[in-house]
Amino acid sequence: MGRSISSDMRERIVRGVENGQSRRAMAARFEVAPSTAVRIQKRYESTGSVAPAKQGRPRGSGKLGRYRQVIVDKVMDQPDITMPDLAVWLETHHGVTADPSNLSKFLCKQGFTFKKNAAGLGERTRRRQEGAA
Repeated sequence: MGRSISSDMRERIVRGVENGQSRRAMAARFEVAPSTAVRIQKRYESTGSVAPAKQGRPRGSGKLGRYRQVIVDKVMDQPDITMPDLAVWLETHHGVTADPSNLSKFLCKQGFTFKKNAAGLGERTRRRQEGAA
């Protein structure tokens, strides 16, 4: 994924274009692609800001995003469920295939941890909320 150009350089490109320079001339002056200068100016004209847009996919838009509450409820009802069992259950009941490692990462993002007791048996529990004693 590309890196954003600094806000200072973006502002200089916009100021140069506002002072009568062409976008291509400003691109050559700051050694960026002409398409970059065009995009920066277009963003400035449409939003009034030269700040870069957010990169990446929005949170919760992945394959498991729409099944978040169903998966959380299943783990809350059956805290000792294994990730392969959860993957089979998800495919059986909702027709969604997911790798067990991705389910584990998903649950970690939802605030679950996996703790083992002295007997070596483990279960997923929710982390304590901030501010809770």
